[in-house]
Amino acid sequence: MQEFDIGIIGGGPGGLAAAYGLHARGMNVAVVEKDLWGGTCPNRGCDPKKILMAAVEAQGHSEALQGHGLTGIPQIDWAALMAAKRAYTEKIPGGTKSGLEAAGIANFHGTASFNDDGTLTVGAEQLSAANWIVATGQEPRLPKIAGQEWLRTSNDFLDLDKLPGDITLMGAGFVGVELAAIANAAGSRVHLVHHNARPLRAFDQDLVNDLLERLRENGVDVRLDTTITAVAPADDQYQVTTATGETWTTGLVFATAGRTPVLADLHLDRVDVETTTHGITVNGRLQSSNHHIFALGDVVDRPQPKLTPVAGFEGRYLTETLTTCDSPAIQYPVIPAVVYGKTQLAQLGISTVQAESQSEKYVINDLDLTHWYSYQRIQDPHARIKVVVDKSSNKIVGAAVLSSEAEQVINYLDFVISNQLSMDDISATIMAYPTLASDLTYFN
Repeated sequence: MQEFDIGIIGGGPGGLAAAYGLHARGMNVAVVEKDLWGGTCPNRGCDPKKILMAAVEAQGHSEALQGHGLTGIPQIDWAALMAAKRAYTEKIPGGTKSGLEAAGIANFHGTASFNDDGTLTVGAEQLSAANWIVATGQEPRLPKIAGQEWLRTSNDFLDLDKLPGDITLMGAGFVGVELAAIANAAGSRVHLVHHNARPLRAFDQDLVNDLLERLRENGVDVRLDTTITAVAPADDQYQVTTATGETWTTGLVFATAGRTPVLADLHLDRVDVETTTHGITVNGRLQSSNHHIFALGDVVDRPQPKLTPVAGFEGRYLTETLTTCDSPAIQYPVIPAVVYGKTQLAQLGISTVQAESQSEKYVINDLDLTHWYSYQRIQDPHARIKVVVDKSSNKIVGAAVLSSEAEQVINYLDFVISNQLSMDDISATIMAYPTLASDLTYFN
């Protein structure tokens, strides 16, 4: 039996943030990973996806400037793009493990499961710890339909040797919309199918509708209120069947309708840890119903977005909590969320739905940005922002942005909101001009 102060199950960004932080505080730490060291984000998630998206964004900017100084739209070389992605991802597992070893942090590779006495079995190893952190994340969810075995996931998409000329994506959430943008830009015919009329429900509906219209303009076959009930091989392709009996053939079908917490192998019932279908139930200190077991990241059932920076924030929080007496409950800052593509959708802080329900407290400035210099310069024809302002303080407290530069704008606003800057504070700041940052003075 090997004994540790802290055992961390999951070697992704959140678990690693806790591991390095706790080790630096003098704790004897062990990290367990059953799959790829580094976790989903750098191996099969946001990082490789953004590498592919770099070519998509560049193509989008070039398209917008046709006739405005540029001629000829660059085409995406899928093999070369995938090679660039793999050049990054192939180094992640080994580099992560080497980093742990160089720091002197014990690490174990294998499937972990709790024993009735609170110890952990990892292959032939038995581990004991005063406290545990579960940071196992989520994995793609496969819908229960006829032909489920023929479905691929985002993991498969992000490692395709060859992109088919026609693909179908089941689910128009973050993953589905982003993969649709990538495949469409790379020349594939894309069917983006969503089971109801309201995809990306957490975002402003007007801007979601605008985004879907942009995808349609780019040639994506967006089908709302459509439920796929069966997938079956059809020669070298697949036949897709919907609840209304409609069918079509496609090269590959990807399940992009959500993810599920990775818990099955842990046997949390043996250690009295309560869970839901959304993950582990925790209190304000990220502590489960077993007070010696904590959880962080995407495996936690919480309202905050399941994003890599949130997991890292929680890892740093648990570093303090597990090394400090009487630590306060976790307090999350405002958290930006972005759907990437040629046109990006971003949101932060108080939502427009919240603002509309409390009209006595907030005002929404709905601004058409298409005639602003920053967007005329890059020929962005559909740029729009909704800024939520607190009436009493005249401070920006939320925003929803649709443009090819939304990721940048939302980060500027993150700084504004996090530091509780008023419009007077912003106006008193001299920024480089003309830039997206200098536009902040006009948002009220």
